[in-house]
Amino acid sequence: MLEAVTNADFAVLDLIQKLHSKALDFIMQAITVSGDNGYIWIAVCIVLICIPKTRKIGIFTAVTLIVEVILNDGIVKGIIARERPFIQNSAIDTIIRQPSGYSFPSGHSASSFAAATAIFMHNKRLGIPAYVLAALIAFSRLYFYVHFPSDVIIGSLFGMLIGFCVNKLLKLILEKIKNRKDSDKSPE
Repeated sequence: MLEAVTNADFAVLDLIQKLHSKALDFIMQAITVSGDNGYIWIAVCIVLICIPKTRKIGIFTAVTLIVEVILNDGIVKGIIARERPFIQNSAIDTIIRQPSGYSFPSGHSASSFAAATAIFMHNKRLGIPAYVLAALIAFSRLYFYVHFPSDVIIGSLFGMLIGFCVNKLLKLILEKIKNRKDSDKSPE
């Protein structure tokens, strides 16, 4: 089963390699670098936190990213320990600096979809472009042969799950705090 998934992953990656051009390489490099270490999402959080109207979205998104890094990069990647495609197929020139660490699940994809989900859950108008950016970042990892398609798919789904669960939990906690404050204020 795992061999069949890996074979399908390589077939998709090899197909994507046919898309390369100088212009697309440049664009995709800018996209993939924006996802390095979650820089673009950290910047989005900072901007959202600085605007009073979107402060709550920014805080929820920041907490979501922290949880995603702990779960995905800190725990799951080390347990699965899947080597990256360019290591398994050394004939490929990755064009970009080869990332270290394991491949599964994709951290770029997980963090991007976790952040996009957090944003979407609070503001659909902001969430849609966040999802578009997340998808572009995820695709860039395939374009540069640094992740398998299954890494990106599972990373994206895992990120969405984290984004959903963290935001539901944070909303529940805030609701309980508000209810407790309201009950403390009521006359006895």
